[in-house]
Amino acid sequence: MILIVLVLAAGLAGAAAYLMMKWAEAPVVTEAEHPPSKVVVIAEGSTFQHVAGLLERERLIKSRSAFVLLGKALEADRKIRPGEYELNPAMLPADILSKLLAGRVVLHAVTIPEGYTMVQIADVLAQHHITDRAEFLRLAKNKGFIKTLGISAETLEGYLYPDTYRFPKPVSAKDAIRTMVEQLNQVVTPEWQARAKDIHLTLHQVLTLASVIEKETGSGEERPQISSVFHNRLQKKIPLQSDPTVIYGLPDFDGNLHKKDLSHPSLYNTYRWAGLPPGPIASPGAQAIKAALFPAVSSYLYFVSKNDGTHQFSTTLTEHNKAVEKYQKQFFSRAHRGRT
Repeated sequence: MILIVLVLAAGLAGAAAYLMMKWAEAPVVTEAEHPPSKVVVIAEGSTFQHVAGLLERERLIKSRSAFVLLGKALEADRKIRPGEYELNPAMLPADILSKLLAGRVVLHAVTIPEGYTMVQIADVLAQHHITDRAEFLRLAKNKGFIKTLGISAETLEGYLYPDTYRFPKPVSAKDAIRTMVEQLNQVVTPEWQARAKDIHLTLHQVLTLASVIEKETGSGEERPQISSVFHNRLQKKIPLQSDPTVIYGLPDFDGNLHKKDLSHPSLYNTYRWAGLPPGPIASPGAQAIKAALFPAVSSYLYFVSKNDGTHQFSTTLTEHNKAVEKYQKQFFSRAHRGRT
């Protein structure tokens, strides 16, 4: 009788354990209930026990203990990747574990506009809580790290390609930078690299010129004409006289370019120095890079804003002065009268 009782007890315990495991292996709720998803954050260095407890507290699994046993069976301890995960109570615990082991984290879209400087890019990433601003800028100026990217430059200004990226939160500054530089390498095709050699420009010089073009106009159609002005000036050894380069070289810019700023000794002051500035002044987009490589054929040496997002181009200084009188002096005179 004792033996029979023990056998029955063992059988009942086994059945109970089996039923408990089947219960624990099932989702918290069914898909028919359309439960909302939850975003949970697995911190760096979290133990499997801690992760199981977090999932149980968030009611994403039924049993912490059963999840730990599942993890041990799959030798998953210490293999879960940190980050943000979007999980649903209708998911099987095994599917949740699979997602955690694969590192399928939530990705956040962040757009880096064309013409942003690396400081502005760092600000955008920090505002979206993507990566650490200070570390991003430190690496962007670290010559040792820059060299590992295959770049010969003092900083990564101009090499961080402007685009819409999908990053996890957080991502290391190194990975964010590598992603942007790799995207630039995809944009600058072998054909474009060959074109740069044909016109006797290095990639650094192309990006420098493209960045100036980018800052000078927001009109895509005008970029080849803007580029032709700068190419013509470079060939004639005439200073580029680009306001954005002067602004970039100013230690403190108050939002208004003053006459005294045009004599500032910065090497980026293209009113004082002929040729290209030492490096890019922002991150150029594909259109600006293409314009730098393929300028329009023209004899233009000057351009002035029409105050509508476009420019008036001129070949001679006389023509340019007339355009300045028409589009700048008269415009600001009318604007001043309108305020009085």
